[in-house]
Amino acid sequence: MIRALLLLAMAITILPLRPIGAQAEPEEEIIADLSQNHVAITTRFIGSEILVFGAIRREAPPPEDAPLGLIVTIAGPSEPIVVRRKARRAGIWVNADAVHIDSAPSFYAVSTNAPMREILIGSEDLAHNISIRQAITSFWTTQLSPDTPEFIEALIRLRRKAGLYQMNEGGVRLRAKTLFRTSVRLPSNLVEGTYSARVFLTRKGRVVDVYKTAIEVNKVGVERWIFNLAHQRPLIYGLLSIVIAIIAGWGASSAFRYLRG
Repeated sequence: MIRALLLLAMAITILPLRPIGAQAEPEEEIIADLSQNHVAITTRFIGSEILVFGAIRREAPPPEDAPLGLIVTIAGPSEPIVVRRKARRAGIWVNADAVHIDSAPSFYAVSTNAPMREILIGSEDLAHNISIRQAITSFWTTQLSPDTPEFIEALIRLRRKAGLYQMNEGGVRLRAKTLFRTSVRLPSNLVEGTYSARVFLTRKGRVVDVYKTAIEVNKVGVERWIFNLAHQRPLIYGLLSIVIAIIAGWGASSAFRYLRG
C-alpha cells in the first residue's frame, strides 16, 4: 500500500501542471523539401528557380481562432558592406557620407501566405531574424547613428532593383491548410557559397515550428577554373589575361585589314 502511494505521488510530480478545463495546444510540424539543393554557376548561367514545397503534420485538428502563417526565407552568405550617399558639391556629384554595415546577406528572399504584419509579431521577428531589415541589423556590433535607418533603406532599395532582395507577400500557396508551395527566383549575379533556406509556421503571430536546410551555390567548369586561377595563381592569371588581350587585338586588327583589302 505504501509503495503504491509513493508511485502515485511520483506520477503526480512528473506530470505537467495544467489548469482544469484547459486543452493542450495541437502540435504541428513542418515537412518540407526543395526542388534542388545545389546550384551550379557556369558561363551560361542566367539564374535559377528554387521550388519550396511541403506539408504540415498535425496530431490534432488545427485551432479555428488562430490563422495559419507560413514564411519562407532564402538567405545568401553575409558580408560587410559600405553604403555611400552622394551629394552635389561645387557642381560635381561626390560621395559625401557613408555607413559601414557589419553584415548583410548577399541575397535575401521572403515569401509569405499573407501580409507579414498579420502573421508575425515584432518580438518573433527579432528572435528569428526573418524580415529583410532584421536580417541586416541582426549582426550589428557598432552603435547605430541617426542616419543609419536611411542608409539601410537605401541598401534594400538598391538590392531589390538588382533582384538580390525580394519580398513576395502572398507568394506561398496553401491548400487545405496543409499543403504549401512557393518558388524563389535566383538571379544570375549570385555570390558563391552556402545559402540558408528556412520555413516558419506561425500561429497568432508566434513561431510554432521551423524547418531549415542548405543550398550550395558553386562555380563549375571554366568559371571554377578561372576563379581558382585568379585567386590561387594571380601572376599566371595576369600574364594569361595579357596574352589573351594581345591575341584578341592582333586577330581584330588582321580581320579589319582583310576586310579593307
